[in-house]
Amino acid sequence: MKQTSSNGKKISRRGILPIIGSTLLIPFLSFGKSTKTENLVSDQSEEYQTLLKPDGTAVKVKVSTVKNSKVLKKQVSNTSFLSWLGRKL
Repeated sequence: MKQTSSNGKKISRRGILPIIGSTLLIPFLSFGKSTKTENLVSDQSEEYQTLLKPDGTAVKVKVSTVKNSKVLKKQVSNTSFLSWLGRKL
């Protein structure tokens, strides 16, 4: 099972195994940048605003989404706000 190369050295199975093993590690090395990192960088530059959901939890929302949203009521009373939250007076 031994072969001789052009230099006269014999290549055995034990000599081939490290070469095969090292070729399996090539995909784990990153030679180029992926496009996902560029998208993440652009998302991080956008500002977020903290809003309150009806169940009382806080949520971070992009400012551009808030600006494009439709306002149903501008002035809300305390009783209607508490009823929207589901709490009783």
